[in-house]
Amino acid sequence: MFNFMKKTSTKKSETPEQRAERDSAVDKVLLGYEVGTVSIATMVTGLERDGDQLTLDLRLPVNSNPEIIQQELGQLLHPHGIKTIHMNVRLPAPTKGSGSSLPKAMPKTTNAMDNQHKPAANADSNTTVEPPITKAAPTQASLAAHPRIRHIIVVASGKGGVGKSTTTVNIALALQKLGNRVGVLDADIYGPSMPTMLGVDNVKPELENEQFVPINAHGMAMLSIGSLLDGDNTPVAWRGPKATGALMQLYNQTNWPQLDYLVIDMPPGTGDIQLTIAQRIPVTGAVIVTTPQHIALLDAQKGIEMFNKTNIPVLGVVENMALHTCSNCNHTEAIFGTGGGEKIAEQYQVPLLGQLPLASGIRAQVDKGEPSVLADDEFAPYYISIAKNIEANINKFAKPVDDKRIF
Repeated sequence: MFNFMKKTSTKKSETPEQRAERDSAVDKVLLGYEVGTVSIATMVTGLERDGDQLTLDLRLPVNSNPEIIQQELGQLLHPHGIKTIHMNVRLPAPTKGSGSSLPKAMPKTTNAMDNQHKPAANADSNTTVEPPITKAAPTQASLAAHPRIRHIIVVASGKGGVGKSTTTVNIALALQKLGNRVGVLDADIYGPSMPTMLGVDNVKPELENEQFVPINAHGMAMLSIGSLLDGDNTPVAWRGPKATGALMQLYNQTNWPQLDYLVIDMPPGTGDIQLTIAQRIPVTGAVIVTTPQHIALLDAQKGIEMFNKTNIPVLGVVENMALHTCSNCNHTEAIFGTGGGEKIAEQYQVPLLGQLPLASGIRAQVDKGEPSVLADDEFAPYYISIAKNIEANINKFAKPVDDKRIF
């Protein structure tokens, strides 16, 4: 599913399809193998496959046993054509007073198939000790802008069920309608909905030079974990490190075209993915989606506070489901209360970008893969107005572009 391979060479008899299938199988093993409760994929600092040999550079926890790890990986990877594993392992320095509990450097060893033909792998393992990492986590100020993306906007909410994804897809289409080149990254790893909302749920991204080629969704470059899953009912039952690793791979290993905006649909809450984006992706600003309901406003405040603490500007607040007009009697009612969006915008001194109605038509359009802006229905002007409000002030938050950066 994910291609961790940095360099791959194969026999001439192996077709590109066979190579891709083998690499995919190796990737799945690495994603699924855990050291303690953490995926080993998050510990890989270098990886190279040469035919039936695999070389791994690993940064392992202090209490791990490299010999057991290489034996278990050998057993798991042997059915996929990997016969020899070379491991270059780095372990943290022991803490003061820990004595000699740190595993000693492993000599080079060779394990062959035994007489019972149990899966095993030849393995070379070099273990070294390095000082503990004391470098502080990266901040937004230290992140260089993407060389091909002018602005990255995250659309977030403190809680689920406020219409964040529907708002995201329509804002992206509205920005495109204003003449911008727009891309969409679905960061909602556990509940990806962008492929369905854009009507491209049956389209798989292509691979080119070991990078994903974004899916063309009505002229927008779109990528989602949902585009890589086998079916709509396939769950993403991953721990935090796996999910954040997958997200960063979607961002970093995608051949994004020149874009004015990359709009990221965030998962609800303030967890691992939000913090990873704050530390590793250069975000121009955040749009907060809420409803007027008191509980939704409380969670939206948490979202704004998180962005403030991670130095991501809040571009404004979108109040969704503000008013409902009965289709039978035309009576208008504020089902979720009134003034919530205005109150939170005033409290944090950010713009109220727009107020959206609670309407079955908006829901119906995204359900069939033709959002309101694309269908140009009666609700499209609401989103166009929000997009114009975003464009009015976003340039003052733009990050400087490093023209010398090469991918």
